[in-house]
Amino acid sequence: MESLRSGELDISDKSPLPPASSNDDPPADPATSSHIAVHSLYTPGDLKDGDYDTQIGYPGEFPYTRGIQPTMYRGRLWTMRQYAGMGDAEESNRRYRFLLAHGITGLSVAFDLPTQIGYDSDHELAAGEVGKVGVAIDSIEDMERLFEGIDQTRISTSMTINATASILLALYVAVARRKGHDIRRLSGTVQNDILKEYIARGTYIYPIHHAMRIVTDLFAWANGNVPEWNTISISGYHMREAGATAVQEVAFTLANAAAYVEAAMNAGLSIDSFAPRISFFFNAHSNFFEEVAKFRAARRMWARLMRSRFGALNPRSWMLRFHVQTAGSTLTAQQPENNIVRTAIQALAAVLGGTQSLHTNSFDEALALPTEAAARIALRTQQIIACESGAPHAIDPLAGSYFVESLTDQIETRATAYLEKIAALGGMLKSIERGYIQQEIQNSAYQYQRAVDSGEITVVGVNRFAQAKEKAVPLQHIDESLEQRQVERVRALRAKRDPGRWAAAIADLGNAALSGANLMPRILEAVEAYATVGEISNVMRERFGEYQEAVVI
Repeated sequence: MESLRSGELDISDKSPLPPASSNDDPPADPATSSHIAVHSLYTPGDLKDGDYDTQIGYPGEFPYTRGIQPTMYRGRLWTMRQYAGMGDAEESNRRYRFLLAHGITGLSVAFDLPTQIGYDSDHELAAGEVGKVGVAIDSIEDMERLFEGIDQTRISTSMTINATASILLALYVAVARRKGHDIRRLSGTVQNDILKEYIARGTYIYPIHHAMRIVTDLFAWANGNVPEWNTISISGYHMREAGATAVQEVAFTLANAAAYVEAAMNAGLSIDSFAPRISFFFNAHSNFFEEVAKFRAARRMWARLMRSRFGALNPRSWMLRFHVQTAGSTLTAQQPENNIVRTAIQALAAVLGGTQSLHTNSFDEALALPTEAAARIALRTQQIIACESGAPHAIDPLAGSYFVESLTDQIETRATAYLEKIAALGGMLKSIERGYIQQEIQNSAYQYQRAVDSGEITVVGVNRFAQAKEKAVPLQHIDESLEQRQVERVRALRAKRDPGRWAAAIADLGNAALSGANLMPRILEAVEAYATVGEISNVMRERFGEYQEAVVI
């Protein structure tokens, strides 16, 4: 087929169609990402036994299948976040101001890899990575620059940070103190989900049991000092990015959550003292109805788990509050403008699934960090859904659909089977240590890639509807001189600080690591004494050791 007009790109579909079934065999039903067969027609006979009140119920009421608030978006829209961080603190601050000016209602901070794994910008292992996939934060001075001109008590801030989460939260609190803010008014989330790092992402530092101690210390400290702060955002997102199915995302996320609850209770915390501040972070893929059903099933499962298994009495402990980010793994470098459509579909699934907070990916992120123009389109996608689609007007508008309710039931059933398997293996920590979770995700990723390669699954613009020539799109570039400037800053900070106060704070932190005392007050004192992220991490490396990854074959 020739292009539509002279000079246009060739958009002919040169890829083969999926193989047709033989005339002797009925065509197989298509399936969701979790291999749930999708029939051509759904009726009441496809629904799980159980009456409306116990299985579906009303929004704002147990088991919260239809949402955690009685009015949902009729009362308040979801928080519109845009995940951003690049280069140094000044560059990232400029992007935050740009996004705030265009209507975001919550900040979401991306940190560079050295910050995520506890190395200062002048460490030899940080070379070439400073500011590349997020903002470089070494000290309290960097955090001050990051939030220059931004009132921390008037904006909700989410920080995607795990192994060094306690340090970054301490830095955020220390900066608010310097500004004279009441830290009890700070609101936001620190991801602080270390288990998924061992499973899917790799930015861990310490052995699992020591890392869990840091997580629960943060729970305990935050409860009395920053009561409006979400102390953990348990993330299925990164497991889904690694290849997990929708069912695996729900199951493994809730299994991680149960492990955190058990660790906190074993540390002496009462369930209802910390559970209301637990939040979740899910992925939104393009299989629209499965994604909506996934969010509904996860809410219902968490409510039952918290009430029945852990004995939580506070209804807020039963509520699964979650943030959603559209799926980075679905973005394609080929025909990147197609990613705008993918993101819109995924964002609408998150809204109809009842998210509390949403980030929409920019169309150019398969190629580089997003440009301002691409970030604006991503934000406008949320705003169009909010203001023009009508989707927020009715609460859980897909409830009662035989298809959606059947998918919700099946996802719950299959995810529950995974939870039972994990329990039989001795719990989530043992399942991670023996590589079971990692292997399940790897198997799913392999099966998906084989299906794409064979044409069984279509990826538009990649294995079908490809273009002979691609149009270049403008890309965001990080100034290469930034790394040296950041190195000079951290070295200058070390030279000017009070060495006595710094040494005392570092020693106190080391003693607390060995004694079992809560680490958070010592970390806060250390950052206020100008200790760096790398120095604080190294104290705990020396006391706790470093995690050695189990090889999964």
